[in-house]
Amino acid sequence: MIRYIFLGLMIYFAYRFIFELVIPVYKTTRQVKKQFDSVRQNTNQDFDQQSTRQTHKPQPKKDIKGDYIEFEEI
Repeated sequence: MIRYIFLGLMIYFAYRFIFELVIPVYKTTRQVKKQFDSVRQNTNQDFDQQSTRQTHKPQPKKDIKGDYIEFEEI
C-alpha cells in the first residue's frame, strides 16, 4: 500500500516538474532564439543594403602639398 502511495507521489512530482519547469523553459529558450535570429537577419539585411548603396566611386585625391604646415620647435 505504501509502495502505491509513493509511486503516485513520484508520478505527481514528475508531472509537475515537467509541465511547470521543463516545458516553459524549453518554450522560452526557443522564443528567445527566434528573436535573436530575427535581429541577426535584420542586421545582415541592413548591412547588405548599405554595402550595395555605396558605389565604388574613386575618392578625389586631396592636394597634400597645400595642406602641409611646417612645424618648428621653440
